[in-house]
Amino acid sequence: MGKIYVTLLFLMASAFSFAQTINGTVIEKATGEPVVGASVVEVGTKNGTTTDLDGKFELRLSTGLPAQIEVSFIGLKKQVVPVRNLNSPIKVLMDPDSEVLAEVNVVEQRLSDKQKESALTVEAMDALAVKETPAVSFYEGLGHLKGVDLTSASLAFKVINTRGFNSTSPVRSLQIIDGVDNQAPGLNFSLGNFLGASDLDVANVDIIAGASSAFYGPGAFNGVISMTTKDPFLFPGLSVSQKVGERALSETAVRWAHVLKDKEGNEKFAYKINIFYLRANDWEADNLDPTDQSTVGRENPGGYDAVNRYGDETQMGDGGDVRTYAGVGTFHRTGINEVDLVDYDTENLKFSTSLHYKIKPDLQLIYGFNFGYGTTVYQGDNRYSLKDIRFFQNKLELRKENKFYVRAYATNENAGNSYDAYFTALKMQDTYLNDQGYENLYRTLWNVFYVPQVKNLPGYPDDSPTNENFEEELNQLIIDNLDQFQIWHAENRSRVDNSNGGPALQPGTAQFDSLFSYITTRTFNEGGSRFFDKSALYHVMGAYDFDENSWGKFTVGGNARLYVPNSNGTIFSDTNGRQITNYEYGVFGGWEEKFFHERIKVNATLRVDKNQNFDYLFSPAASFIYQIDELNTLRFSFSSAIRNPTLQDQYLYYNVGRAILLGNITGYDSLVTIDDVEKFLGGTTDERRNYKFDYFTINPIKPERVRTVEAGYRTTLFEKLFVDMNYYFSWYQDFIGFQIALDIEDDPSKGPSDRFSGAQAYRISTNARDQVTTQGFNIGLNYYFANHYTLSGNYSWNVLNTATDDPIIPAFNTPEHKYNLGINGRNIYFQGWDWKGFGFSVNYKWVQGFLFEGSPQFTGRINDYDMLDAQVSQRIEKWDLTLKLGASNLLNNKVYQVYGGPRVGRLAYFSILYENF
Repeated sequence: MGKIYVTLLFLMASAFSFAQTINGTVIEKATGEPVVGASVVEVGTKNGTTTDLDGKFELRLSTGLPAQIEVSFIGLKKQVVPVRNLNSPIKVLMDPDSEVLAEVNVVEQRLSDKQKESALTVEAMDALAVKETPAVSFYEGLGHLKGVDLTSASLAFKVINTRGFNSTSPVRSLQIIDGVDNQAPGLNFSLGNFLGASDLDVANVDIIAGASSAFYGPGAFNGVISMTTKDPFLFPGLSVSQKVGERALSETAVRWAHVLKDKEGNEKFAYKINIFYLRANDWEADNLDPTDQSTVGRENPGGYDAVNRYGDETQMGDGGDVRTYAGVGTFHRTGINEVDLVDYDTENLKFSTSLHYKIKPDLQLIYGFNFGYGTTVYQGDNRYSLKDIRFFQNKLELRKENKFYVRAYATNENAGNSYDAYFTALKMQDTYLNDQGYENLYRTLWNVFYVPQVKNLPGYPDDSPTNENFEEELNQLIIDNLDQFQIWHAENRSRVDNSNGGPALQPGTAQFDSLFSYITTRTFNEGGSRFFDKSALYHVMGAYDFDENSWGKFTVGGNARLYVPNSNGTIFSDTNGRQITNYEYGVFGGWEEKFFHERIKVNATLRVDKNQNFDYLFSPAASFIYQIDELNTLRFSFSSAIRNPTLQDQYLYYNVGRAILLGNITGYDSLVTIDDVEKFLGGTTDERRNYKFDYFTINPIKPERVRTVEAGYRTTLFEKLFVDMNYYFSWYQDFIGFQIALDIEDDPSKGPSDRFSGAQAYRISTNARDQVTTQGFNIGLNYYFANHYTLSGNYSWNVLNTATDDPIIPAFNTPEHKYNLGINGRNIYFQGWDWKGFGFSVNYKWVQGFLFEGSPQFTGRINDYDMLDAQVSQRIEKWDLTLKLGASNLLNNKVYQVYGGPRVGRLAYFSILYENF
């Protein structure tokens, strides 16, 4: 870092080159968006120009100094700006003109450049929308956008996804901040906004739905969340925010940006600093309903498998002699509730800084540093307590606007004291007694203390060997005396627990706390449940735009990435000193041309990617945009994407207790299915003696591919109603999923009772053998009325078409139907009220229920749910303050958004924002 600062100082000391024209940028103050096509005219002359797609302009003055320029744009207040130095870049912040807006189409004011220009489906949130969102954070507010799915695994860990195959591990979506992948090197996916940008520093967010590898690389499989932060040259000054709310929520954010000029008054150096800290009591995952896999319900005297109780999964008691152990039935271990295993005191600290040096007016050198730290709950195959997790990111970039960029960055992570909550429960129980020992002891004590009492119950069936209906009659006896059997099982469970574990397995005791600490502070290799993860990734990328000519506009670029996982055998197969590295690279070329007076735009892109373990793969894309007139646009596109198997898909070796999760770059053979083993165990003696297992092989994993065709239409009706709709159809090939298999110990030469001596369950990464297809339709409407108000609504339909018996068909995890309805107002003035700037926003969301398929423990039905978010705000201009009172899920509908996760309720908040640009 010291070398970087020395380099910057050296560059600042270099001789400056002076432009002979006025350089400037025009920005809409409320949104932070560049104003495209603004008129810039030298006052008193006809000499003028317009701003480009980045809001930038250059103008050579025809008169001497001092001079003035007039900047104007429909819907914004005209400004006259003095010019005192030909070489000093000018920054113009423009305010809305409500009188003019009443007479013009205001829709275009809120469309991002990507929405206007892209053939892909793009949903956007600008800086103004960030301030106005009724949700507790801008990231959560993204769930109000068309076609966007928001999943809450915990209060601080929320996942954005588009177009299906949703999960709490969003490996099919790419999240970038200022062009930098926000991926965790070891986990291989972005941790929501836990490591993202502060609300104060967000200029805009674009969500690009669908296959986008040709444009963004192999991580952009189902979509891209692209966040752009505020340029310190354009947004200098101080911003401070304080938010408090329910669940002991406290959020503090500070942003400071400053610009330094040279002796001629040219802006040469700028920097910004962001500090963000949040703490809150997280939502608790306390669902004690039976899992969908539990064969018995709550009423079963011997217990059941609960969703958020761990260690109670194995069903015991089956297959025993019902006469010897009369009444014991099916029973489960006591288990440990998640609330006794997880730290719900969420905290999140984020720090970022960037240094910007203008080598020339249009050439910048940028250094950025990001740091993230915190504690939250993450759900993957198990539930994990991410405790004291830390991330570091360094970036160096050289860029010339609209010409080229070269960017290099490194991301390092440290899992801190993070541990697997589910596995912790298993380890704590097994410390005293494994499942087989527990089952034997439970049966023995039942036989000693309760079988005599069961036999004394009125109606106990004749237990002579000739009574063929004994088991049926005994089950009816249990039903008739259910309360008594529940008491007996509770007493017997207490005897077993106190005999083997005692206080050490009872939450709240010193012995429990001691054992818990012992397990969670030791890694898997040391017999505990803590992760060791100090993985890193290194990335370099660049692109160059050739000057447009008669053949069109050409762009070329490429990237290279190196993964260096380091888990010491706790996550990956990097055991016994093995060092894993994995590299990938890609190059692309793009062409764009406009025809028929720029009403038709054609774009074609071709990308090729290579991972060290897989062959070269191509991702072509093409689009056609037809601007029918100023208000109507048609677009058609074909896009494709590839997704290289993640580090976990390739190198994972992770024991989750009931199975071992395996990566798969070599393939596995001599495996059998669970059904095959169950069929063997359920057979007669002769059947088991002659049984032949159906062994099979799992091939090595390979990259996943998708092709998508899409059509969209955008129009403005009656100058105030904006309509945007699209339809897509996707074909997935070699979809990456998992297969459960058993490696058994079988010796057919032995007798039928002895030949099968054990089995190890594996969940192995592999590819679907069949093609998977999906389709969907989205429509969004925005109606702008009475100058200050907007009505909005959107609807999304997504379906998985494929019907097959392929065991690898992945989980879609997406509602078929969902919609949002909203209304908001801004800059409202009430008669007799001294202050202008009152605003409000309300959003209602409805989501149809769907099957959420995660790990075996966390697969189940999500019911229909709805949520209402609302806020009111008041801008006090003279103090540069904005006061805001709002709530996510205002009606406190406690809903599950992910099976196995917490019930998400209301989170009301109040915030004070100070901004002085």
